[in-house]
Amino acid sequence: MKTKVFLLFALIFAGQTWQSTAQVVIQDDATYDTTSQMLMANEMFESGEPFAEALGYNLDNLDPMVLNVPDSLAYTLGIENYEYSRYNLGTLIGRSGMGTHMMWSPVVTAKAAMEPASFDGSMTGGTPNGYKEDDEFMKMMMHLAMLTHHTPPMNGYPQFTDFYSGVNTLPQAVGADFQTNWATLRWDRSQMDKTLNLGAMGQSMSKQYLWAQDMLSAFHDANDNGIEADGTISPDLPNSPDFDPNNNVFYGGDGLDGFIGSMLTAVAINKTMFTISNLAYDGTGLGSVDPASYDPANGIKFFPHKISVTETATISGLPPRIGSLSVTDASSDLFDQVSFLTATLGFTDMMNYNNTSDPAHLAYHEVFDGDPFPAPMSVTGNPGPFDLMKGTSKVLLMNIMAMHFDSSAGTFVDIANYDGTTLTKGTTISAENATYAIVALEKASMVFMGTPLQTAADNALTAQANFILQHFINANGGFYNTYDINNGASTSNETLAANAALTRALYIAYRHTNNQAYLTAADNGYNFLINNFYVPANLSFLSELNNTTATYNPWNIAILAGALREANLIGNHPEAANIYVRFFKNVVNKMQLAEAEQTGETGNDSDGDNIPYIVGGNKPFVMAESATFDTSLSLTEEQISALGVNVFPNPVSDFVKISINNNIPNANLTIKMFDLTGKQVYQDTRELTNGQQQFGLPVRFAKGQYILRATLNDDVVKIVKLIVK
Repeated sequence: MKTKVFLLFALIFAGQTWQSTAQVVIQDDATYDTTSQMLMANEMFESGEPFAEALGYNLDNLDPMVLNVPDSLAYTLGIENYEYSRYNLGTLIGRSGMGTHMMWSPVVTAKAAMEPASFDGSMTGGTPNGYKEDDEFMKMMMHLAMLTHHTPPMNGYPQFTDFYSGVNTLPQAVGADFQTNWATLRWDRSQMDKTLNLGAMGQSMSKQYLWAQDMLSAFHDANDNGIEADGTISPDLPNSPDFDPNNNVFYGGDGLDGFIGSMLTAVAINKTMFTISNLAYDGTGLGSVDPASYDPANGIKFFPHKISVTETATISGLPPRIGSLSVTDASSDLFDQVSFLTATLGFTDMMNYNNTSDPAHLAYHEVFDGDPFPAPMSVTGNPGPFDLMKGTSKVLLMNIMAMHFDSSAGTFVDIANYDGTTLTKGTTISAENATYAIVALEKASMVFMGTPLQTAADNALTAQANFILQHFINANGGFYNTYDINNGASTSNETLAANAALTRALYIAYRHTNNQAYLTAADNGYNFLINNFYVPANLSFLSELNNTTATYNPWNIAILAGALREANLIGNHPEAANIYVRFFKNVVNKMQLAEAEQTGETGNDSDGDNIPYIVGGNKPFVMAESATFDTSLSLTEEQISALGVNVFPNPVSDFVKISINNNIPNANLTIKMFDLTGKQVYQDTRELTNGQQQFGLPVRFAKGQYILRATLNDDVVKIVKLIVK
């Protein structure tokens, strides 16, 4: 007799590793959507080394060539998550060519214009070609190479704008020298959607910030030995921002990190400068916005959703440059704005010249003291990168409040339009946008501390969190996908992305405000997510309720990663990390299209994870755009009974009994009971002995349906829908 469909069993228990027949089936491995891929890269980064460190792991014990040491959790977070996120960013902004080359960036072109005519050809072989920008770019590269003691790769394609999407299938096989020569990693430019979108550029810049702040947080010597900044050690001459070539101290934790971190920072500075100088829209045309004097009350200038790029060819051997820009979608999209805001806020903190509170900021201080990047206006009298990032953050935050916040309803809205005269706000807010607005507002509150903008950010964050409590929680205990101010909640099937997103939003709201109501709702949301979406038998999640065929993409994977991470770190749910790792290994890992030595691969799938080595293939270091997974149970009765976990009777009236055949040393079995809204109503922990054992738990609840969840140490081993009669 087949097990009832409401019983879900774990496959990993007591050292056994049963496998279901469910498989990840790639549906689209050719499309690269910049926004969702980079969102996933950001969440994977934060669920990488930082998460592993927060869990107490010593990252010095990790070796990419030694799989699952010291354990699977540390390796998955500290190596695979971290390096996959690095693969993705490096592919987009340095290898793919899917954007506008740094040669044509604002700083490079401005400096090239000031060079004498004789400069043409001086850095590129001595033969003039009619352009000084390529020489100026090479001059910058050579200077950063000197400061970091690192030779850059050949045929790199650093870009300061990122296109909306493209086809990732390479027009050539990847060469064996791909680590030092990136020529074979270039994508087909004719298959790119050459549209600028603030969400795509903001998510990629958030990733640039995360890597730059990591890579430039220390120094190194000529032998790549790391040196922690302490306020006295510096790569510079004494009492000078100029580099000292003789003191054997270089920027970055090692040479590669120093060079890449410096390039990422240069890219971000130029991206931001280009955005505020060229992409500000007043409802009729594109232009610039001055952060110092901007006030939306005097006329809104915002960044529209889509701007088409028409490129101008130069000469053979040089990349094309932007010829003209045309607005193709003039709406203001909330996710776009908060994406770019999150990035500029991150760089603002990193570039804060007055923050010397930790070794990382002591190292950043030397980076932004004049060389390689200018000091702030408070030091020099002229605006520097810090002023650029903080000023752009101000513009974005003001626009978000003016265009997207409905003060009467107490919520942000997804879309707004402005035609130069009339501002029209939409009426719908999605779960994901509400969440990432809260993420950005928490950061804005810290950056603008002590100013009216902090007050505005705090008030908006609280209002949005309250709106979630009042309008997004449905009768089942889960979260609606969207809410319309005029028409109420959506009736569409609840999604994994919406439930994971709002769970995270409420955890962040609790961290920022210490309001217990947010923590309670977040915990209920987490429990609903695990009890209703998680399928432990297949180590998978439903992507929507009542649909056993899950569809995964970078978007919902990213949001789930963020929710499980914060449930662990803020909500103190230790099993959340293990659930994420199991899901990552069983599903996400199989969507990676290529890998290399950084994640333990040396060729011919040497690490046995079925991800091909990049050499000789035509796929880059990115994730598939979509995949499906059949989450329905497909185990035999013999396999299920061998697991040894049983809960009976069901239905139950007084005592529920649990039997278990344990062979795990020092095992603790925790039983939690939840009502269908996710509210915990009971908890009991038992220390297990070895072998077969049974115990009973009193059931003193009102009649109805409940969820019983059994956790062995930090692994979910059983979820049962229990009927109390």
